[in-house]
Amino acid sequence: MIKTIIGFAAVVFAAFALTPLGIVVVVFSLLGLRRSMAILMYRAAQGWALFMIKLIGCKMTVTGRENIPRQGGFCFVSNHGSIFDIVLLLAYAGRPFGFVAKKELLLIPLINIWISVLGGLFIDRKNVRKAIRTINKGIARIKAGGAMIIFPEGHRSRGQGLLPFHPGSLKLATQAEAPIVPVAIDGSYEVFERNYRVKAVPVKVAFGKTINTSDIPVADRKLILSDQIYGVIKKELEG
Repeated sequence: MIKTIIGFAAVVFAAFALTPLGIVVVVFSLLGLRRSMAILMYRAAQGWALFMIKLIGCKMTVTGRENIPRQGGFCFVSNHGSIFDIVLLLAYAGRPFGFVAKKELLLIPLINIWISVLGGLFIDRKNVRKAIRTINKGIARIKAGGAMIIFPEGHRSRGQGLLPFHPGSLKLATQAEAPIVPVAIDGSYEVFERNYRVKAVPVKVAFGKTINTSDIPVADRKLILSDQIYGVIKKELEG
Protein backbone atom coordinates (compact mmCIF):
# COMPACT_ATOMS: atom_id res chain seq x y z
CA MET A 1 0.00 0.00 0.00
CA ILE A 2 2.83 2.43 0.87
CA LYS A 3 4.45 1.86 -2.53
CA THR A 4 1.09 2.52 -4.21
CA ILE A 5 0.69 5.84 -2.39
CA ILE A 6 4.26 6.88 -3.21
CA GLY A 7 3.74 5.91 -6.85
CA PHE A 8 0.56 7.96 -7.17
CA ALA A 9 2.19 10.90 -5.41
CA ALA A 10 5.12 10.77 -7.85
CA VAL A 11 2.77 10.75 -10.85
CA VAL A 12 0.74 13.71 -9.56
CA PHE A 13 3.85 15.70 -8.62
CA ALA A 14 5.44 15.11 -12.03
CA ALA A 15 2.24 16.07 -13.83
CA PHE A 16 2.03 19.41 -12.05
CA ALA A 17 5.78 20.10 -12.03
CA LEU A 18 6.29 19.42 -15.74
CA THR A 19 3.05 20.91 -17.06
CA PRO A 20 4.59 24.42 -17.37
CA LEU A 21 7.31 22.84 -19.55
CA GLY A 22 4.59 21.20 -21.59
CA ILE A 23 2.85 24.52 -22.17
CA VAL A 24 6.14 26.10 -23.29
CA VAL A 25 6.67 23.18 -25.67
CA VAL A 26 3.21 23.67 -27.19
CA VAL A 27 3.88 27.38 -27.77
CA PHE A 28 7.28 26.83 -29.39
CA SER A 29 5.86 23.98 -31.48
CA LEU A 30 3.26 26.36 -32.89
CA LEU A 31 6.13 28.72 -33.77
CA GLY A 32 7.72 26.08 -36.01
CA LEU A 33 10.05 24.29 -33.59
CA ARG A 34 7.98 21.11 -33.34
CA ARG A 35 10.82 18.65 -33.99
CA SER A 36 13.19 20.18 -31.43
CA MET A 37 10.42 20.49 -28.86
CA ALA A 38 9.36 16.87 -29.45
CA ILE A 39 12.89 15.69 -28.64
CA LEU A 40 13.05 17.88 -25.53
CA MET A 41 9.68 16.67 -24.31
CA TYR A 42 10.48 13.05 -25.02
CA ARG A 43 13.73 13.24 -23.04
CA ALA A 44 11.87 14.73 -20.07
CA ALA A 45 9.19 12.03 -20.33
CA GLN A 46 11.81 9.30 -20.74
CA GLY A 47 13.58 10.45 -17.59
CA TRP A 48 10.29 10.42 -15.70
CA ALA A 49 9.42 6.94 -17.01
CA LEU A 50 12.80 5.47 -16.02
CA PHE A 51 12.43 7.05 -12.58
CA MET A 52 8.95 5.51 -12.14
CA ILE A 53 10.20 2.05 -13.15
CA LYS A 54 13.05 2.32 -10.65
CA LEU A 55 10.76 3.69 -7.94
CA ILE A 56 8.31 0.80 -8.36
CA GLY A 57 11.18 -1.68 -8.46
CA CYS A 58 10.19 -3.60 -11.58
CA LYS A 59 12.64 -6.33 -12.52
CA MET A 60 13.13 -5.32 -16.14
CA THR A 61 14.29 -7.44 -19.06
CA VAL A 62 14.56 -5.42 -22.28
CA THR A 63 15.76 -7.00 -25.53
CA GLY A 64 16.03 -6.03 -29.18
CA ARG A 65 16.58 -2.29 -28.81
CA GLU A 66 19.11 -2.55 -31.63
CA ASN A 67 16.13 -3.24 -33.92
CA ILE A 68 14.69 0.24 -33.39
CA PRO A 69 15.52 2.53 -36.37
CA ARG A 70 17.59 5.51 -35.29
CA GLN A 71 16.08 7.72 -37.97
CA GLY A 72 13.28 7.77 -40.53
CA GLY A 73 9.58 7.11 -40.14
CA PHE A 74 8.31 3.80 -38.79
CA CYS A 75 5.67 2.25 -36.52
CA PHE A 76 5.90 0.29 -33.31
CA VAL A 77 3.13 -2.33 -33.18
CA SER A 78 2.60 -3.59 -29.65
CA ASN A 79 0.28 -5.69 -27.54
CA HIS A 80 -1.48 -3.63 -24.89
CA GLY A 81 -2.11 -5.17 -21.49
CA SER A 82 -1.92 -2.15 -19.19
CA ILE A 83 -1.76 1.61 -18.85
CA PHE A 84 1.83 0.99 -17.74
CA ASP A 85 2.76 0.05 -21.32
CA ILE A 86 3.14 3.71 -22.29
CA VAL A 87 5.57 4.22 -19.39
CA LEU A 88 7.64 1.27 -20.59
CA LEU A 89 7.71 2.49 -24.18
CA LEU A 90 8.64 6.01 -23.12
CA ALA A 91 11.52 4.56 -21.12
CA TYR A 92 12.96 2.24 -23.76
CA ALA A 93 11.89 3.34 -27.26
CA GLY A 94 14.89 5.63 -27.50
CA ARG A 95 13.23 8.29 -29.66
CA PRO A 96 10.05 10.40 -29.70
CA PHE A 97 6.85 8.76 -30.86
CA GLY A 98 3.19 9.57 -31.23
CA PHE A 99 0.07 7.50 -30.71
CA VAL A 100 -3.66 7.66 -31.32
CA ALA A 101 -5.84 8.25 -28.24
CA LYS A 102 -9.62 8.28 -27.90
CA LYS A 103 -11.14 11.76 -28.00
CA GLU A 104 -12.67 11.38 -24.52
CA LEU A 105 -9.20 11.92 -23.03
CA LEU A 106 -9.37 15.51 -24.28
CA LEU A 107 -11.72 16.19 -21.36
CA ILE A 108 -9.23 15.13 -18.68
CA PRO A 109 -7.09 18.05 -17.43
CA LEU A 110 -3.29 17.65 -17.56
CA ILE A 111 -3.57 14.28 -19.31
CA ASN A 112 -4.88 16.03 -22.43
CA ILE A 113 -1.88 18.39 -22.42
CA TRP A 114 0.59 15.54 -21.95
CA ILE A 115 -0.91 13.45 -24.71
CA SER A 116 -0.63 16.44 -27.04
CA VAL A 117 2.95 17.37 -26.21
CA LEU A 118 4.06 13.74 -26.47
CA GLY A 119 2.73 13.54 -30.01
CA GLY A 120 -0.66 11.99 -29.34
CA LEU A 121 -3.54 12.38 -31.82
CA PHE A 122 -7.13 12.33 -30.60
CA ILE A 123 -9.53 10.25 -32.67
CA ASP A 124 -13.32 10.37 -32.84
CA ARG A 125 -14.21 6.81 -33.83
CA LYS A 126 -17.90 7.72 -34.10
CA ASN A 127 -17.23 10.29 -36.82
CA VAL A 128 -15.71 8.64 -39.90
CA ARG A 129 -14.54 11.87 -41.55
CA LYS A 130 -12.82 13.13 -38.42
CA ALA A 131 -11.27 9.71 -37.79
CA ILE A 132 -9.85 9.65 -41.33
CA ARG A 133 -8.38 13.12 -40.86
CA THR A 134 -6.68 11.96 -37.66
CA ILE A 135 -5.26 8.87 -39.35
CA ASN A 136 -4.01 11.03 -42.23
CA LYS A 137 -2.18 13.27 -39.74
CA GLY A 138 -0.45 10.20 -38.34
CA ILE A 139 0.48 9.01 -41.83
CA ALA A 140 1.92 12.43 -42.67
CA ARG A 141 3.95 12.39 -39.47
CA ILE A 142 5.45 9.01 -40.34
CA LYS A 143 6.27 10.11 -43.88
CA ALA A 144 7.99 13.16 -42.41
CA GLY A 145 10.30 10.86 -40.43
CA GLY A 146 8.41 10.44 -37.17
CA ALA A 147 7.49 7.34 -35.21
CA MET A 148 4.03 6.20 -34.18
CA ILE A 149 2.80 3.43 -31.89
CA ILE A 150 -0.12 1.18 -32.84
CA PHE A 151 -2.01 -1.00 -30.36
CA PRO A 152 -3.90 -3.25 -32.81
CA GLU A 153 -5.93 -5.03 -30.12
CA GLY A 154 -7.95 -1.81 -29.84
CA HIS A 155 -7.98 -1.68 -26.04
CA ARG A 156 -6.12 -3.03 -23.03
CA SER A 157 -6.28 -6.81 -22.68
CA ARG A 158 -6.25 -6.63 -18.85
CA GLY A 159 -4.68 -10.04 -18.27
CA GLN A 160 -6.63 -11.87 -20.99
CA GLY A 161 -3.56 -12.59 -23.10
CA LEU A 162 -2.99 -11.41 -26.67
CA LEU A 163 -6.34 -10.41 -28.17
CA PRO A 164 -7.22 -10.55 -31.90
CA PHE A 165 -6.14 -7.53 -33.92
CA HIS A 166 -8.88 -5.19 -35.08
CA PRO A 167 -9.45 -5.07 -38.87
CA GLY A 168 -7.66 -2.09 -40.36
CA SER A 169 -5.64 -1.45 -37.20
CA LEU A 170 -2.38 -1.33 -39.17
CA LYS A 171 -3.64 1.34 -41.57
CA LEU A 172 -1.17 3.93 -40.24
CA ALA A 173 1.74 1.71 -41.20
CA THR A 174 0.42 0.26 -44.46
CA GLN A 175 -0.74 3.55 -45.96
CA ALA A 176 2.56 5.19 -45.02
CA GLU A 177 4.43 2.09 -46.27
CA ALA A 178 6.41 2.36 -43.08
CA PRO A 179 8.71 -0.24 -41.52
CA ILE A 180 7.19 -1.94 -38.47
CA VAL A 181 8.91 -2.92 -35.23
CA PRO A 182 6.81 -5.52 -33.36
CA VAL A 183 6.84 -5.07 -29.57
CA ALA A 184 5.91 -7.72 -27.00
CA ILE A 185 5.26 -6.53 -23.45
CA ASP A 186 4.80 -9.14 -20.74
CA GLY A 187 3.99 -8.53 -17.08
CA SER A 188 2.80 -4.91 -17.24
CA TYR A 189 -0.73 -5.82 -16.09
CA GLU A 190 0.70 -7.19 -12.85
CA VAL A 191 2.40 -3.90 -11.97
CA PHE A 192 -0.82 -2.18 -10.94
CA GLU A 193 -4.06 -3.15 -12.66
CA ARG A 194 -4.31 -6.72 -11.39
CA ASN A 195 -5.53 -5.52 -7.98
CA TYR A 196 -4.85 -1.77 -8.20
CA ARG A 197 -1.84 -1.93 -5.95
CA VAL A 198 1.65 -1.19 -7.17
CA LYS A 199 3.88 -4.28 -7.23
CA ALA A 200 7.54 -4.81 -8.08
CA VAL A 201 7.12 -7.65 -10.57
CA PRO A 202 9.21 -8.99 -13.47
CA VAL A 203 8.41 -7.18 -16.73
CA LYS A 204 9.72 -8.02 -20.18
CA VAL A 205 9.84 -5.75 -23.22
CA ALA A 206 11.05 -7.25 -26.50
CA PHE A 207 11.53 -5.22 -29.69
CA GLY A 208 11.37 -7.54 -32.69
CA LYS A 209 13.17 -7.33 -36.00
CA THR A 210 11.92 -4.71 -38.44
CA ILE A 211 9.27 -5.78 -40.95
CA ASN A 212 9.22 -3.79 -44.19
CA THR A 213 5.62 -3.28 -45.30
CA SER A 214 6.78 -2.29 -48.79
CA ASP A 215 8.08 -5.85 -49.29
CA ILE A 216 4.54 -7.23 -49.04
CA PRO A 217 2.18 -6.88 -52.05
CA VAL A 218 -0.50 -4.23 -51.46
CA ALA A 219 -3.36 -6.73 -51.85
CA ASP A 220 -1.87 -8.98 -49.16
CA ARG A 221 -0.94 -6.40 -46.55
CA LYS A 222 -4.23 -6.33 -44.66
CA LEU A 223 -4.22 -10.04 -43.82
CA ILE A 224 -0.66 -11.32 -44.19
CA LEU A 225 0.97 -8.43 -42.35
CA SER A 226 -1.48 -8.64 -39.46
CA ASP A 227 -0.99 -12.40 -39.12
CA GLN A 228 2.79 -12.04 -39.33
CA ILE A 229 3.01 -9.44 -36.58
CA TYR A 230 0.51 -11.27 -34.40
CA GLY A 231 2.64 -14.40 -34.71
CA VAL A 232 5.85 -12.57 -33.78
CA ILE A 233 4.32 -11.01 -30.66
CA LYS A 234 2.56 -14.21 -29.60
CA LYS A 235 5.76 -16.26 -29.95
CA GLU A 236 7.69 -13.74 -27.85
CA LEU A 237 5.04 -13.70 -25.14
CA GLU A 238 5.00 -17.50 -24.98
CA GLY A 239 8.80 -17.83 -25.11
